[in-house]
Amino acid sequence: MDAYDPTAVFSSIDMHGRYAYGNQPKIAAWNLARFAETLLPLLHQDELRAVQLAQDEIANFTNLYHCNWLGGMRSKLGIFNEEPQDESLIEELLSIMEKYGADFINTFRALTFDKIEETGLFNTKEFSQWHEGWQARLSRQQEPKASSHQLMRSCNPALIPRNHRVEEALEAAVKKGDYRVMEKLLDVLSNPYAHSSEQAAYSVLPESSDRPYRTFCGT
Repeated sequence: MDAYDPTAVFSSIDMHGRYAYGNQPKIAAWNLARFAETLLPLLHQDELRAVQLAQDEIANFTNLYHCNWLGGMRSKLGIFNEEPQDESLIEELLSIMEKYGADFINTFRALTFDKIEETGLFNTKEFSQWHEGWQARLSRQQEPKASSHQLMRSCNPALIPRNHRVEEALEAAVKKGDYRVMEKLLDVLSNPYAHSSEQAAYSVLPESSDRPYRTFCGT
């Protein structure tokens, strides 16, 4: 997902967005429920009691997921403590990223190294106001800026295995029998939080295309 979009779908068979990026938490809960069904005989001899036990646990998932998501997003923004407004701060950034098609990984990497001019959001009024609010939020915690930077470095990867890079490696291996492209990709991915100079080129987005990236069952 090179441009942040909660409705992004990659599976060729997902015509209605069931597995869209924004639906992943709900689908995770659905999958857990299906898994729990297979465990019913192990939970209790009485089937009704087993079902109740499973339902009680699955019901906790949504809150657990949200709390962990919120904690993870705080860390990505260098925030150590908790404030009620944090969720609004996070959602506002994601909304701006969605509006302008900003890359998720590169945006947080740019924020980590205070290179906001590289975000693609730099000249927008919304981002400028958000950035000001974010800086004010950081100033309200005891930890120094250096600690926030280190936290962000450890939570925001320098790169991910982007689709065009994976396809490039596969093509070299399959069509040319050349595994060097794959080996290099695996090498830079082995420590995604190193933020090394060798990784910089792998953060470059692919050329824009009118055709969305699609995956197919069996490939």
